[in-house]
Amino acid sequence: MDSPDFMEEDVGTSSRNEKAPERFERFDIDDLFDDDDDDDDNNGGENMQKLKEIGEVNLTNFCRKAATQFFNEYGLISHQINSYNDFISNGLQRVFDSFGEILIEPGYDPSKRGDGEWRHASVKFGKVTVEKPTFWAESDSEKMERKLLPRDARLQNMTYAARIKVEVTFQVYTPKLIGSDKFKTGKDKILEKVIQNNETEEIVIGSLPVMVKSDLCWMKTEEKLDCDFDQGGYFVIKGAEKVFIAQEQICMKRLWLVSSPTWTVAYKSEVKRHRLIVRIAGLSRGEEIKGEKKVLMVYFLSTEVPLWVLFFALGVRSDKEVVDLIDYDNNDPNVVNILFASIQEAEKFEGFRRGRKALEYVDESIHKTQFPPTERMEECISMYLFPNLQHPTQKAQFLGYMVKCLLLASTGQRKSDNRDSFRNKRIELAGELLERELKSHISNAQKRMKKTLQKSLDDGRPVQPVAFYLDPSVITNGLSRAFSTGAWCHPWKKMERVSGVVANLGRTNPLQTMIDLRRTRQQVLYTGKVGDARYPHPSHWGRVCFLSTPDGENCGLVKNLSITGVVSTTITTPLIDKLTNFGMDRLAEGTYTRLDGNEKVFLNGEWVGVSGTPHLLVRKLRRMRRKGRLPHQVEIKRDEQQKEVRIFSDAGRILRPLIVVENLAKIRSSKGETYTFQSLLDDGVIEFIGTEEEEDCSTAWSIKNLLRSCDGKHDAKYTHCELDMSFLLGLSCGIVPFANHDHARRVLYQSQKHCQQAIGFSTTNPNIRVDTLSHKLFYPQRPLFRTTTSDCLGKPWYPLGHNGILPRPEFFNGQNCIVAVNVHLGYNQEDSLVMNQASLQRGLFRTEHIRSYKAEVDNKEEKRRKSDDPVHFGKIQSKIGRVDSLDDDGFPSIGADLQSGDIVVGKCGESGADYSIKLKHTERGKVQKVVLSANDEGKNFAVVSLRQVRSPTLGDKFSSMHGQKGVLGFIESQENFPFTIQGIVPDVVINPHAFPSRQTPGQLLEAALAKGIASGGTMRYATPFSTVSVESITDQLHRAGFSRWGNERLYNGRTGEMVDSLVFMGPTFYQRLIHMAEDKVKFRNTGPVHPLTRQPVADRKRFGGIKFGEMERDCLIAHGASANLYERLYTLSDSSQLHICQNCKNIANVIQRSVPGGRKVRGPYCRVCESVDDIVKVNIPYGAKLLSQELFSMGISLKFDTRLC
Repeated sequence: MDSPDFMEEDVGTSSRNEKAPERFERFDIDDLFDDDDDDDDNNGGENMQKLKEIGEVNLTNFCRKAATQFFNEYGLISHQINSYNDFISNGLQRVFDSFGEILIEPGYDPSKRGDGEWRHASVKFGKVTVEKPTFWAESDSEKMERKLLPRDARLQNMTYAARIKVEVTFQVYTPKLIGSDKFKTGKDKILEKVIQNNETEEIVIGSLPVMVKSDLCWMKTEEKLDCDFDQGGYFVIKGAEKVFIAQEQICMKRLWLVSSPTWTVAYKSEVKRHRLIVRIAGLSRGEEIKGEKKVLMVYFLSTEVPLWVLFFALGVRSDKEVVDLIDYDNNDPNVVNILFASIQEAEKFEGFRRGRKALEYVDESIHKTQFPPTERMEECISMYLFPNLQHPTQKAQFLGYMVKCLLLASTGQRKSDNRDSFRNKRIELAGELLERELKSHISNAQKRMKKTLQKSLDDGRPVQPVAFYLDPSVITNGLSRAFSTGAWCHPWKKMERVSGVVANLGRTNPLQTMIDLRRTRQQVLYTGKVGDARYPHPSHWGRVCFLSTPDGENCGLVKNLSITGVVSTTITTPLIDKLTNFGMDRLAEGTYTRLDGNEKVFLNGEWVGVSGTPHLLVRKLRRMRRKGRLPHQVEIKRDEQQKEVRIFSDAGRILRPLIVVENLAKIRSSKGETYTFQSLLDDGVIEFIGTEEEEDCSTAWSIKNLLRSCDGKHDAKYTHCELDMSFLLGLSCGIVPFANHDHARRVLYQSQKHCQQAIGFSTTNPNIRVDTLSHKLFYPQRPLFRTTTSDCLGKPWYPLGHNGILPRPEFFNGQNCIVAVNVHLGYNQEDSLVMNQASLQRGLFRTEHIRSYKAEVDNKEEKRRKSDDPVHFGKIQSKIGRVDSLDDDGFPSIGADLQSGDIVVGKCGESGADYSIKLKHTERGKVQKVVLSANDEGKNFAVVSLRQVRSPTLGDKFSSMHGQKGVLGFIESQENFPFTIQGIVPDVVINPHAFPSRQTPGQLLEAALAKGIASGGTMRYATPFSTVSVESITDQLHRAGFSRWGNERLYNGRTGEMVDSLVFMGPTFYQRLIHMAEDKVKFRNTGPVHPLTRQPVADRKRFGGIKFGEMERDCLIAHGASANLYERLYTLSDSSQLHICQNCKNIANVIQRSVPGGRKVRGPYCRVCESVDDIVKVNIPYGAKLLSQELFSMGISLKFDTRLC
């Protein structure tokens, strides 16, 4: 269907006045970065002139090729894989190092003490190594270790995991007292270890799930790939594919200023004892004086002390030094009053300015708390108060800075922090999440080890090797449980768990898989109204898509990364020395660093120095980053208003690539050397920009806007330029044609719902997968249009000798249909569609549906251990279903046609009990494959896959790429369809009323553009925000011989007469969704009921009923259909009868009683009236009878009024 003209490479613009070159060669731009401190502003005009000489088309082509290189090097899921690789390289070792030396003391039980001294033990973790995944397999009666590949783990229901090995130093010793010197060392006893046992060995401490395509995965270097569409980034846990959802968390690397409920500045940390809060508290002035005074209080180590007392505890000698440390220049009377009131509040502690009095007051206050620390006060301040700063003078200076920020914010000179801004957020991915979870499980294993080892130390028995006490199953099972349930450790609350961290990976189509891997989530305390958290924020621009979010309770909380969004990883390169070389002065130790007009320099939120020439420091740092001498993910921000330079190199920041305008002019057209994205970064042509740094940038939306600023009519001076405007959107939005012409709600439907429900071709390895449910489209197609996103993600699929790029086929899941916008006999009302029967018979939207049934039994070794009835696969005569299609081994043969009620897997016990699996109601299909295997848990299991081929039927759901969803309302024969003079018959007819209220002119533009493309047109780009004009589309249609507006003259297929009105018709890309009538149709007269309520069960596969609720009841009441209502709610539900006594109006039970003459009769009898007279039988729902009996058990009796019907 594709023509050679269609397969030409195109730059994506509507019309071209100059020819684009094939390659671009880079200049060596090191000469651009001079080491002098002079400004280069005079070069701006010269650079812009060079850009005009290069030309808009060449620059646009360069942007596209640079974006293609970006996706080639970073891909779409690099943030997941990079974070996991960083965890393996650095984070894993950091977790074990955080435990330090673990000391185990004996139980000191006198009854167990031997002749010698009490024995103690210590355990210290050393170097950690992780092997690649392997498993033990039996071959020719020999067990051998083999590679464990992801496909093996999927098929065998195993976890794709690698063993963690750690060097453990284990010592057993007895303490010996050698002296005591409390005045010099502060310790009552000085002990020496008398070592009895000292050994270092490498042990297996557990198994760690391995991310597919990471450094630990075999598939990274394996030549034979699993699936062409698979890019990794997920885990295989017990055969199921799991993926991390990136978590948005508050940044712990900066101070947090809030105004509610009172002005507060907080130093945040995941460790509770490291947190410090300074707040302006309102205290009463006294009984006689009304109002309150505002004082500064500090919350530290679970207690609150006056600010002035803490300053003097840190070694400050006078009030003037405290004021100098706060460094508040403005003589605001409100601030002066706060400071004076704070001094008065501190003077309640008498003599706190003398000697160590302030330290003693703080110590006394902390030790009054419920769980005081065991360390001395000096050690507490050193360990818990700003732990990254070593000297007390530095801690005092940082505390003064916090107070200054608080006072500036309270007087309106500094903004409070916005929790919705991405400058105050960090994205937690696999590295951070696994580090937190693994630390929790190692802590549990350590506690168990302590208890077990303590018993050995007490009993005097020989101590076993450390591997005897460290149980690796604690870590292995703990991680597996966390992945299976999705409940993860809370970021800072140890006893709580967070849900929604891990999710199952969707496999309906490859686009859904990619969307799941790029999803982010913001945890909120409740799902109601959460204020501004749901609304788009300016910092989302270019980082998260502002359209790809679900509707409903998670709207605005679940987001998707933009197409070029990159999440930073931890930079291990030390930066402080480099900052010192570039002119920063470090904070002095022992003396206070005076600012005197200098600006503070912060590295990851910690005050590291000051700079007298901050503009030169920032410029040098950016130049070095553009030269590649600083890591490219370092973020540099200068806040001139607050006189601060903030540098960030931590993980979790969302960055995006932008073109550096001053270096773009160094690119020239040539047929010489090609380039990579990394080389563009190293040469400073492109750089990664973070949220804070972008506040200092002036970014052009496109090359066209950048060049427009050169004509002198615009005053804008751009520093950066976007690669393409459509890269602001997410992956699912960026491939929607003319998305900027549609209503946002419709684009949201397509990007978040329909594209994930569209049936395509999910994997290229269906023969080695056993998914529970999978769908495949027989004839998937690419759309006729293109977008910049789809092109940059594409691959050179063209035949040899053609250098064009085709979009990736896996991101489009549908077919190109000839769609007419017309009314057809009233069958396409309310969004329904009418389809051509001949097209469906030729295979339009024909799909294959595969459902797998899994069963497992214990293997021979496990059977011996268990005493109950062993179960095995086999065929027996079953009472629960038909076994005609089963072979003797209990499995159906390939190609067998199974219907509802057939046994699909035969299982039986040795006692003859039947455990077979039967096809439920509405389940059917032909056997496609039978898989037999075993896993590492002692289970043999089988999987039988049934296949169904489905053509579209009435009630199936379809959707265009513009959110125009509808169901199939009628299938019309081709001879009755309208046709054009060329004999073209539409495949689909949709109603024209679908467009005005839905506001989706993008679909009309897509059809008009695709019509021109199919007729040989060269304009085929429908990129959002840079689409071709309507005039260009109409001209292309006119040149192809069609009406300018896409209308056609049609002829009635039934009568052959010409239709009076013109009908708009053109090719449109349509998707078949997974919602089908065959899976949802429900019919029932009477059937299974619940044993308690005797009402119909709910499950469709169990032949259950349809819920008829209050609203449905109200509809029938409004229609007056009382007989229908009676039948629905009584006859076909839970009809029953009850006996009522008309005298006392109570229930008369049916009992067996004695009558005169010695006989016994059974019948209704009123126990209240002790009579059988005036008892009537009434019709009543069984649910009402059950309610009356339950109330009677609570002592509540119901009275029933009866009347004859």
